[in-house]
Amino acid sequence: MRSGPARIFLASGALLLAVGTVIGAVAAHALEVSWTADQLAVVHTALLYQFVHSLGLLAIGLLLIQIDSAAVRAAGWLVMAGIILFCGSLYLLAAGLSGAVLATPLGGLLLILGWLVLAAGLLLRWPAAKA
Repeated sequence: MRSGPARIFLASGALLLAVGTVIGAVAAHALEVSWTADQLAVVHTALLYQFVHSLGLLAIGLLLIQIDSAAVRAAGWLVMAGIILFCGSLYLLAAGLSGAVLATPLGGLLLILGWLVLAAGLLLRWPAAKA
């Protein structure tokens, strides 16, 4: 694998999926009896976003192996930061740390920007098909 960022995005996506699985198991088995329905709903929202965007981060890592461009690299960093800020702040919010909610919209914005940067980079620089 020639791209350092590709390896980072692939490993991070895999680790975030593993962490999400652990958090989901803890929420389903240990927290279900002690947390409110609202707290669990916040955790479930964070898990949904973490799983979907972590799979996307894996896709970005694979894409970067094929198309090593600044836009794909930037998209990976934006998505990774967005997952950490958005999902992390929701987990903290569910645990009762209300100050963490300030990072949630920033994380969401980073996720959106990451996917827009990827789309723009692919549309503007996608290699032409050979006839």
